[in-house]
Amino acid sequence: MKAARRPGPSVRSRVRELTSTGEREHEDRLVTEEPLEIRLAWPGTPAHRVWLTMRTPGHDFELAVGFLFGEGLITSRSEVASVRYCELPPDEPQHYNVVSVALPRPFDPGVFDRHFSATSSCGICGKASLEQVEVRCGELPPGPPVPASVVLSLPDALHRAQRIFEQTGGLHAAGLFDRTGATVAVREDVGRHNALDKLVGRALLAGELPLAGGVVMVSGRVSFELVQKAAVAGLPVICAVSAPSSLAVETAAHLGLAVVGFVRGRGFNVYSHPERIDLEG
Repeated sequence: MKAARRPGPSVRSRVRELTSTGEREHEDRLVTEEPLEIRLAWPGTPAHRVWLTMRTPGHDFELAVGFLFGEGLITSRSEVASVRYCELPPDEPQHYNVVSVALPRPFDPGVFDRHFSATSSCGICGKASLEQVEVRCGELPPGPPVPASVVLSLPDALHRAQRIFEQTGGLHAAGLFDRTGATVAVREDVGRHNALDKLVGRALLAGELPLAGGVVMVSGRVSFELVQKAAVAGLPVICAVSAPSSLAVETAAHLGLAVVGFVRGRGFNVYSHPERIDLEG
């Protein structure tokens, strides 16, 4: 095999910068964006291509299993026999952009057609999508509320952990915290959905699902897809520095999640299940 080229999360770039005092040329860093193909394999069959996404390299195995879990193609750690980069012929270079997840059991390949054709036909929105999520995870059980002081601490905690963002200023993050505000894990990616998939994949591989005692903080807004992924992982509270969408709030209300938006400074908005937030705490 030729020399491996393992991509990093950022790359160097020369830029010309215009400022109020003139212009200058200097080196900058850009966040890496490369494709990742996710494949699923099971005994007696070659790996099947499931999805292709653009991502920031790093924690690729977590991203692959987190995506598969969020889509309902795997349901637990015991269903992951192995995760590896695709094996290539000896004369081909390894670019680390294809990940294969192997199952220990047979799998119905028709699930791909049924699942992804349904997703495509409804545009990942509306009543059909909401019913799919409800069937897969059900309503989350009650739990102790998260103090407002903890919610207010999360944006700074997330920002402090964004190592790649500090270098590039060009990507999203998702952070998992406990109810005291302690940081469990933070993942970064050009796609906010990928960042959350990486968090969920980390938890699945560590045998930590469901994340009933956790709080997730995301950069940007809260979409339906983020609420879906949080619900399937058992996360009861999702917070963001920006606003949620209407379908995100509707979905969260059905599934038992608290959606907290505009977490900035000394305030925030609670859009669903306010009993999960202790506004006096």
